This record gives sequence, structure tokens and C-alpha cells, in this order.
Amino acid sequence: MSIDEATPKDWDFIRKTADPTKAAMNRLVDNHNPVTQPDHYNRGAIEAIQAIKASMHPQEYKGYLKGNCLKYLWRYEYKNGIEDLKKAQVYLGWLIEELDS
Repeated sequence: MSIDEATPKDWDFIRKTADPTKAAMNRLVDNHNPVTQPDHYNRGAIEAIQAIKASMHPQEYKGYLKGNCLKYLWRYEYKNGIEDLKKAQVYLGWLIEELDS
């Protein structure tokens, strides 16, 4: 993504994460969250979900979010239990945001 393509939401994210006082606090706290920010999806300057969204037509992206909701709901009893339900909730939240915007 170029600086010209950044949305107000992108700038707000950068402003919040670039705050030096918050950065110092973040070093003191374990921010690992396998539901909303799994380590393996946060490499480099952009999260995987941002790259996926940028690569898709808005309708495709909504389908991707819906599919992930269904995947995590389908498997929660057999794989990761509540963690999968929370992941479904995250994807559902993103889908709601997309429909709300």
C-alpha cells in the first residue's frame, strides 16, 4: 500500500501504534493474542488480513470473511474450542464493519 492509498482508519492505526509512550508500555506486556493477532500473521509492516483485503474486490473480501466465520464455527467442537469461536467472532466483526461502511 502506498501512502496515497492510506485511509483514515490506516492513519488512526499508525497514530495509535506509533505513540512512543504506548510503545514503551507494550514492551512490558505480553501482547500475544492467538485470536486477534496471531504471531504468524504479523510479519513486516502490514498484517496478512490487510494484504488479503487489498487484493480482493469488496464482494470477494466479504465472502472471504463469511467463509472464515463458517470454518471456525464448523470446527470449534473438534479442534480449538472457545479459541475457534473467538476467531469466528473476529471475522464476523470484520464482516459487520464491511457492511456498515
